[in-house]
Amino acid sequence: MKEQSNINFERITQAIDYLKDNFKEQPNLEELAEKVHLSQFHFQKLFTDWAGVSPKKFLQYLSIEHAKKLLANTSSTLFDTALQTGLSGTGRLHDLFINIEGMTPGEYKNGGENLSINYSYAATPFGTILAASTVKGICHLAFADDQANAFSVLKNKFPNAHFSQTTDNFQAEALNVFINGTSADAIKLHLKGTPFQLKVWEALLNIPTGNLITYGSIAQIIGSPKASRAVGSAVGDNPVAYIIPCHRVIQSSGVMGNYHWGSNRKAAMIGWESAKADI
Repeated sequence: MKEQSNINFERITQAIDYLKDNFKEQPNLEELAEKVHLSQFHFQKLFTDWAGVSPKKFLQYLSIEHAKKLLANTSSTLFDTALQTGLSGTGRLHDLFINIEGMTPGEYKNGGENLSINYSYAATPFGTILAASTVKGICHLAFADDQANAFSVLKNKFPNAHFSQTTDNFQAEALNVFINGTSADAIKLHLKGTPFQLKVWEALLNIPTGNLITYGSIAQIIGSPKASRAVGSAVGDNPVAYIIPCHRVIQSSGVMGNYHWGSNRKAAMIGWESAKADI
């Protein structure tokens, strides 16, 4: 049986999908409520409790014009910040906010043979998530609309690891970012990736909440201005959903584009964060 939080998020995404497809007609509250089979009163309360703003206001945060404004306000300051933190240099990868430790070649090669991985499922504002961690930090965070399938994906990444379904402090800290909006400063990440991927993920961590960036801007930040396509691949391979905010990367036109865990979920995240930043 689905948890109520998942049922509520499914209704939210249905409404967001309808808003995205029909924004030119500016659908009213009655239309939206009818699409998710709720009364106007209950839908308005559900949506406002979730987003903090009305559906009409939320629609503004999903518009291309709003995205373009965020891009214009973000690019220069983010680039300056990246330069100051040495992200475009050749030094050791280190983020001001979250520490990343790449797995050793041995850990990468043997499929996690010597790794013990704890994992657990939890509800978030964007659906159920599967969190997994080693003794060094979070190694995997993915939305789990199908829990069995989500666990299979995790096992395929680390086929030789020992798995234990238990919640540890690393997972609790990560989930608090969703649930209580706490800072991600203390979260440790233990990631499996190439040096190029780690650089891209590091750059993503510097995107402030409520802001957006383009693939081309990230390529410039990491010192590879012609590598936009490779950046896109690294963004798509992000192993830590939401904490490494790949959902904040959009096309230069302002179009939000695809997302590994669904375009409606990406729109929900961008709108939700923009609304929280604006309150």
